[in-house]
Amino acid sequence: MNMHGTTSSYVIEPIAIPSIPVVGTDKLFPVHRVYCVGRNYAAHAVEMGHDPNKEPPFFFQKNPDNLDTTGEFPYPPASNDVHHEIEMVVALKSGGTDIPVEKALDCVFGYGVGLDMTRRDLQGKAKDMGRPWEVGKAFEASAPCTPLVPASSIGHPGQGAIWLDVNGERKQTGDLNQMIWKVSEMISYLSGLFTLMPGDIILSGTPAGVGAVTRGDVLRGHIDGVGDIEVRVV
Repeated sequence: MNMHGTTSSYVIEPIAIPSIPVVGTDKLFPVHRVYCVGRNYAAHAVEMGHDPNKEPPFFFQKNPDNLDTTGEFPYPPASNDVHHEIEMVVALKSGGTDIPVEKALDCVFGYGVGLDMTRRDLQGKAKDMGRPWEVGKAFEASAPCTPLVPASSIGHPGQGAIWLDVNGERKQTGDLNQMIWKVSEMISYLSGLFTLMPGDIILSGTPAGVGAVTRGDVLRGHIDGVGDIEVRVV
């Protein structure tokens, strides 16, 4: 695939590169791929009907243009059971293959607060039929997120509260230190499956308490040392 050339090189107008704002600068973070880790908090694995001691976390993908920083989440079509999942967003400035765990955090540009919005009914049907999850996970605006905070400003958060309120009621709560696979381990493992690139995003898993949303709901989430997110379901 030719990745170069001016606009006149293409037979149709190319879409804009998906990007995320960055705190402290007008420059944007360009997004390459979005990887998501499943069942990375033990209590959430249990609530989804799995044994975290027997089933290691696994990865799926969202599309780069699923990321959304508008503060609104349009309730998607074809579903009556859309769930919230708050997650720490990890943004990579470099990549490679077979990255050692001890060097993995050197690849991180920064962090954010995100939501992995999920059409749970469609995901459930896909699970039952042994099919991929894209219809449940990779739909428009399914990854609301905050601007990124550079690791040069906050370091690499490894512990601290992560929570989500819906209409002022606490629904999800956990601590970053409850991750089964730490950020450095996720990066290292992923780099054994894919060639990681600058611009890659990792959604690092969600704590227990996931649940359905409806139009009009206001979701407020927080991760210690990273930031706060507020999203209205419309």
